Amino acid sequence: MTDFDRALLFLPFIAIAAPSPAKAQPVNCAPRHVIVARLEEGYGETRQSIGLGGNNSLMELFASAETGTWTIALTLPNGLTCLMASGQAFETTPNSPPDAKASRL
Repeated sequence: MTDFDRALLFLPFIAIAAPSPAKAQPVNCAPRHVIVARLEEGYGETRQSIGLGGNNSLMELFASAETGTWTIALTLPNGLTCLMASGQAFETTPNSPPDAKASRL
């Protein structure tokens, strides 16, 4: 699936998150449960890792070993989740071998 096809999947969010004169929001955002469901149903992506960002935002990496697609999403404290990046050819890597100096300590 191309990036264009992937963008089409999220077109319904444009209407949901369209900027209003009172409070503008990015067009690639929706409530977290909606984003998570779309990623899982559309691409088989599940959460692989998380991290806490500035202003108590939650960064999540979703990916699928089967499709090879991945998505980075950022959830704001108000529950709104925004798509930050996506791509293909996802794979996990083994842990790095321990540092020789650290193992002697």
